[in-house]
Amino acid sequence: MTNLMIRIVTLATCSIALIAAFSFTPVVAAGGSGGIGGGGDGGATDQRSAYPPSYYPKRSGSKATHIPKAKKANQSLFDDPAFAKGYREAYATIYDRNEYAAAIEQLRSLGHDDHPNVANLIGYSYRKLGDYKLSQVWYERALKADPNHVLTWNYYGLWQIEQGNREQAEYHLSRIAAICGTDCAEYKSLAEALEKPAGTGLVY
Repeated sequence: MTNLMIRIVTLATCSIALIAAFSFTPVVAAGGSGGIGGGGDGGATDQRSAYPPSYYPKRSGSKATHIPKAKKANQSLFDDPAFAKGYREAYATIYDRNEYAAAIEQLRSLGHDDHPNVANLIGYSYRKLGDYKLSQVWYERALKADPNHVLTWNYYGLWQIEQGNREQAEYHLSRIAAICGTDCAEYKSLAEALEKPAGTGLVY
């Protein structure tokens, strides 16, 4: 009878140990994913459950494709029909009718002054009106919203040339080259402006 009791207790103890081991194994395996993005050092803790799924970059195959948050936000504004329509109207006011003061009002009425496209066009309009101080403020705002906004680097570079800051314009040209290379229109137009003799009136 005693032997039977010992066997039952031993069997029960082993069963409990096995059950505990199997229930613990998935937790250990989940801990070695390398943190956000996976594939890390094996010792990091996976934090994904702490954030909503939209926080993480989408995956294409096995590689993560990352879209900067600023670009996502900027693109989503153009998905708004009212914003897109207002922006197109302001764009036409600038480039088709050259009514820069009216365009500034249109752009400000969109309610998204920190959008790089909006801020850049406001800066451009102020430059065309001859208000270089306000123009600079808006170019800086555009680059703060998106440091890789290539058209702002281009327009701001032209601003630098008009102010006689050719070295600064060269820096802007190098930033454009780093973003889109030397074959893009923004690089070519600023490079062409830099080739002109100092004091030449720009038509941009």
